[in-house]
Amino acid sequence: MTTETTPLLVIDDVVAEYRTGSRVVRALDGVGLTVGRGERVGIVGESGSGKSTLGLLTGRLLPKATTYPRGRVLIDGESVLDLPPDRIARLRRERLAFVPQDPVGALDPTLRIGRQLRLALRDTQADLVALLERVLIRDPERVLRLYPHEISGGMAQRVVVAMAMARRPALLIADEPTAALDSQVREEVLRLLFTLAAEHGTTVLWLSHDLSGVARWCERIAVMYGGRVVEDGATADVLTAPQHPYTAALSAADPARAKDGTRLLTIGGIPPVLTEDTPGCVFSPRCTSADDTCATTRPMPRTVAGRTVLCHHPGEKPVPVPNRPVPNRPVPNGPVPGGQEEVR
Repeated sequence: MTTETTPLLVIDDVVAEYRTGSRVVRALDGVGLTVGRGERVGIVGESGSGKSTLGLLTGRLLPKATTYPRGRVLIDGESVLDLPPDRIARLRRERLAFVPQDPVGALDPTLRIGRQLRLALRDTQADLVALLERVLIRDPERVLRLYPHEISGGMAQRVVVAMAMARRPALLIADEPTAALDSQVREEVLRLLFTLAAEHGTTVLWLSHDLSGVARWCERIAVMYGGRVVEDGATADVLTAPQHPYTAALSAADPARAKDGTRLLTIGGIPPVLTEDTPGCVFSPRCTSADDTCATTRPMPRTVAGRTVLCHHPGEKPVPVPNRPVPNRPVPNGPVPGGQEEVR
């Protein structure tokens, strides 16, 4: 039985693995996250940190070959990984919504916009014109007759937002929803998305590289690295006084935070590609403060300065130096020979 105080989403120690040919790639490595009703949470981290995999996990939308050696995902107390096909389909339809990075690619190129909206809403009698007007589309009657290739990227994203929010979902997962848009349209779409979410009481998980945008729109931030959430807390606290060295490095490398005339700092090395349990801190090969304990002992979550941190030495946050050699420690399980294999 769920109540208003029950967390909407609980991701508890989940491991998710993809099979790529003869190899197994671990995209999530004991990730944990608890989200309350109505929260706006930004999930940030480098490409390959596991953000998109985390988003797809919430609706059990990962490839069928994905395996889950351990962990659980609960939405309103229901175990997502254990639901039969009809129940998971109902959960996606009634409680979840997704806004993807590529709105045009998410729409069916063979169907007019009006037809796609009607199919998405199925058993409802929603006023499609009013629906498009709500997302600030001018001349909605004309747009309903158009195909996806006949509208702009910004308009397509507004259509996708309208489809996602029409059923007033409990949880919205937005995966870099404005990455392909120019700055003005990006701001308009984000304002629209978060305004509608607030009106409907919808919880938002925004997967993003945009630290400044997350600081503006999300009251909470979860920083991912190597398939784990390494720091999780109030956005203002995490970004102004990071406790995990990776969070500090991300913040220092943010172009929006760099002072004019100064060199943009970088993080030496590359994110790991994991294939199994790692014995130590997954960030230790790139951390300038790591010691033998970091390389050999896996850190456990601890509460520091009001947020959760996955680090043996929280608060020690050296700023990365451009082109500084990476400490001579092997990456856990090693990078893929010949280059980085991206994990979504």
